[in-house]
Amino acid sequence: MPRFAANLGYLFTDRALLERIDAAAASGFKAIELQFPYDVPAAQVRAAIERNKLTILGVNTPPGEREGEFGLAAVPGREKDFDALFARALDYITAIGGSAIHCLAGKVPPEQRPAAERVFIDNLMRAADLAAAKNVSLLIEPINARDRPNYFLNRVEHAADIIAKAGKPNIRMQFDFYHVQIVGGDLITRLEKHLAVVGHLQCAGVPVRHEPDDGEINYPYVFA
Repeated sequence: MPRFAANLGYLFTDRALLERIDAAAASGFKAIELQFPYDVPAAQVRAAIERNKLTILGVNTPPGEREGEFGLAAVPGREKDFDALFARALDYITAIGGSAIHCLAGKVPPEQRPAAERVFIDNLMRAADLAAAKNVSLLIEPINARDRPNYFLNRVEHAADIIAKAGKPNIRMQFDFYHVQIVGGDLITRLEKHLAVVGHLQCAGVPVRHEPDDGEINYPYVFA
């Protein structure tokens, strides 16, 4: 039986973050995940989570300080900046009682991709050791290049290879059916093939990225 969490980066977005937590609980969710909650003090977020008896899963690393950035984990020359962003995420997820951090790989121009793979693996290995000490897992997510041009990680096969090369048991894949459908489809076969390294699933309608009952994916079949 699937267990569902509300992604409060996309749900109840007409409300402030703390009100979204209340709304998720009122709608029957037992768990939530966040994206970029950093403007709200962690103590306030934790209080809202505990008041509503919710499980908090994960957050994203901050996207970066420069215009247009969407993570730094695979960006050559920005290793120290990634370390700072990751430290902020680890402090925050620990303070709110969560269990995972999605490490945004970032945008990498084609000519930097060979170097970026090594940077990505090294950054993840270093971060994984820090996270393990806090009982936190790392997630990496293939994101389609239509929505995020030049995003480094696009395919589930590449993510699985990165995880294997990093060799850390607390690095897992965030498998988003929305992105996977856009990049290559064949959802169930690819999920089953890589299920051993999948740590979290996400879903949305394709191509609109709205509710999962709107679009081309047969989610009842996928969930079954």
